[in-house]
Amino acid sequence: MTGAATSQVAEPYTYADLQAMPDDHYRRELIDGQLLVTPSPASPHQRAISRLLVLLDAATPDDLEVLVAPMDWKLSETTVVEPDVLVTHAGDVGGPYLTQTPVLVVEVLSPSTRITDLNNKKALYERAGVPRYWVVDPEVPSLDVFALEGGRYLHLGRWGGEQVYADSCPASLTSATTFEVEVTPVRLIGPR
Repeated sequence: MTGAATSQVAEPYTYADLQAMPDDHYRRELIDGQLLVTPSPASPHQRAISRLLVLLDAATPDDLEVLVAPMDWKLSETTVVEPDVLVTHAGDVGGPYLTQTPVLVVEVLSPSTRITDLNNKKALYERAGVPRYWVVDPEVPSLDVFALEGGRYLHLGRWGGEQVYADSCPASLTSATTFEVEVTPVRLIGPR
């Protein structure tokens, strides 16, 4: 008698699994139970994040807060991400992770995250209802802006080099409140 072949499917990773992993300077995120591991980013990536933090912090009203990775946004037990930069309501900050949807998420591309940021994360942020999604490419430099309209992201355009992107970012999907911000891509990564 021959034995029947069995295939084993690995259980999806959970937030508890993330908490049990070592702190070895790798970024670990989950999208629908799939583990994403990326190395520490290079200096152009970090420069863009720090300059966005300063720029957004100056532009946002007191009821919004700007945070940078590592900061977990836990959408479910099997979906936990660390956006490079996010803007969220100040009242949503304070626990070990965020659970509410931010009003703006920014990802800065790097060779190890480019495909994920432009595909999986973009789709995830769209499903989660993030009103604005920005993608910064330090290699070009450029800024791609997506706005949520009717539950789908509309690509508002790409701004590159010295082009100035000016926006009235919504403070939420249901509020008429906005905050004004201007971004010049080359200033995010170039010398001061």
